Amino acid sequence: MTGSQYLKLLNPLALFNTRRTRDIFKVNPTVTPERKEADHIVVSVFDYDKEEIKESSFDRIESCEQFKDNGRISWINVDGIRKKEVEVLCNHFGIHYLIAEDILSVGQRPKIDEIHPVLYCLLNMLYFNEQTATVETEQISIILGKDYVITYQEDASRDVFDGVREKLKLSDSKLRQSGADYLCYALIDMIVDHYYLVMDKIGDRIELLEERIIRSSNKRSLAEINALRKELIVLKRNVGPVRDIVNGFVKTDSQLLEERTRKYFKDIYDHIVQANDLAESYRDMMLNLHDLYVSNVNLKMNEVMKVMAIVTCLLAPATVIGGIFGMNFDIIPYAHESNGFYIATGLMIMVPLVMVFIFRKRGWF
Repeated sequence: MTGSQYLKLLNPLALFNTRRTRDIFKVNPTVTPERKEADHIVVSVFDYDKEEIKESSFDRIESCEQFKDNGRISWINVDGIRKKEVEVLCNHFGIHYLIAEDILSVGQRPKIDEIHPVLYCLLNMLYFNEQTATVETEQISIILGKDYVITYQEDASRDVFDGVREKLKLSDSKLRQSGADYLCYALIDMIVDHYYLVMDKIGDRIELLEERIIRSSNKRSLAEINALRKELIVLKRNVGPVRDIVNGFVKTDSQLLEERTRKYFKDIYDHIVQANDLAESYRDMMLNLHDLYVSNVNLKMNEVMKVMAIVTCLLAPATVIGGIFGMNFDIIPYAHESNGFYIATGLMIMVPLVMVFIFRKRGWF
C-alpha cells in the first residue's frame, strides 16, 4: 500500500471522492473545450499490398503526402493531436473541415459520419488503471478513404493495435489480401475486443467487493460501491454508442465498403451488443450490492437492538426488586430480617436466570 493510499484510509471522507464525479459529468456540449496540443507528434505508416509492405515513421505530417493515390493500401497513424497538423493532413486528402473539428474535439460522443469522400468514426479506447481503479479513455478518430485509413490517437504510449500491426507483417494474412475497408474493420474490432478486458477487470472488482460486503459491511464498502458505479457510468457511456457506429457501417451505401466486408462488421455488432448486455448486468449487480449492504447494516442494527433489549429485560427484575426494598416504609417484609439482603439478592439473580432459560427455549437468541 502506498503512502497516499494509507493517508486516504485515515480520512473516511476521502473515500467518497466527488472529483471523479465532476470529471465524469463535466461534458457540456454548449461549451467548446480547449484541447491541450501535444508537445510532439509521431506518424507511423504501413504502406502495403499483397506482395510487400513498407513500414515508416516520421515526425513531420508533410511526409504523408506521398501516400495519397500511390496504388497501395496505406494506414497512417498519428500519435498526438495538434491543430495545424490535423488541418494540413485533412486538406491534403480532401477531408471536410467538420471532420477536422471532430478530430480536435474533446469529450465527443462516439459517432459515425459519412462526408464525401470518406467515412469517419470517432470512439474511445478504454483502459483500466489498476492503481486508481478507474476506467480511462482515449479518443480515437478513424478515417476510411479510398485505399487509405487515417487514425488519430491522443496518447502515443499505449494503444490496442499491436495485433493489427503483427498481422500486417504476415504476407498471407487476411489484412494483406483485403482492402482499406477490412483494415478499418480490424481496427474497430480490436477496440471492441479490448472493452471485454476492461469489463473483466471491473467484474473481478465487483466479485471481490461482494465477498467483502457479505463478510463485513462498513463505510468503506459503501464508498467502493459508489466508486464502482461511477466507473460503470464511464463504461456504459463509451460502449453504448459504439453499437450505432457499427450499425452505421453495416447499413451505409458507401462505395468505400465492399459487400463482403459488411459481414465482418455484423460480427462486431454482435460483440458490442453482448458488451452492452454485460454492462447492464454489471449495473444490476451494483444495485444488488447496494441492497445487500443496506440489508447487512440493518441486520447488524437489529442484532445490536436485540442484545440491548435482552440486557434491559434481564436487568428489569433487579431494578424492580431493588426499588421495592428501597422504599421508605417502616414495615417492609424481610427488611429487618438477618437474611433479608441475601433473599433480595437471590431473587435478583434467580429471576434473570429463569428469563434466560425461557428466552433460550423459545429461540430468541
